[in-house]
Amino acid sequence: MQVLFVHGMGRSPLSAWPLLLQLRRAGLQTHTFAYSVRRESFEHIRAQLASRIATLAARGDYVLIGHSLGGVLIRAAVSDLLADTRMPSHVFLLGSPLRPALLAQRLGKNPLYLALTQDCGQLLGSLTRMSEVGPLSVPTTGIAGISGPSSKRSPFRGELNDGVVSLAEVSAAWLTDHISIPTLHTFLPASRRVGEIILGRMAHLRASSLHQETLL
Repeated sequence: MQVLFVHGMGRSPLSAWPLLLQLRRAGLQTHTFAYSVRRESFEHIRAQLASRIATLAARGDYVLIGHSLGGVLIRAAVSDLLADTRMPSHVFLLGSPLRPALLAQRLGKNPLYLALTQDCGQLLGSLTRMSEVGPLSVPTTGIAGISGPSSKRSPFRGELNDGVVSLAEVSAAWLTDHISIPTLHTFLPASRRVGEIILGRMAHLRASSLHQETLL
């Protein structure tokens, strides 16, 4: 099974090296997709990612893992795939907003935030643009951190959060399942617990596939 990891905004593929090492040791073929929000628009990155996914799909079964903005990019790119392209067997969204992010809305006009995040940062706070990135039609697991500030004085006003997005912002009825773990947003792609969850879901996927082959 192939695995493609897409990092979050302002990060790099190195942010997930502990997770990818854990997956490789379990026998999975891991790949990464890199981009720069300071030099590329969301649509440009989306097109590049769709092309990369199509190349991966031509080689066989695969799963996708997206952290934060990486998950938004995955949802957008999968919708761009041609009808005859093999779809991902499973998608894992790590702290990935499924609606406009409160912090992105509040920081949207901040000169430093705008300089560092450009078009992608604006998208994350836009109701119109985020609503255009639809749900996935393949099995999708959402994994959220809940160790952010719990004070009512925090931007999240007492809601469970990972320090960057609230639990509500990464939750949706269309998700196949949703799991919360005690960690912060930044550490989600390096969490051993996240790796265990992914491997557990993939073991179930393999078992289901073998059962179907037996029936045939």
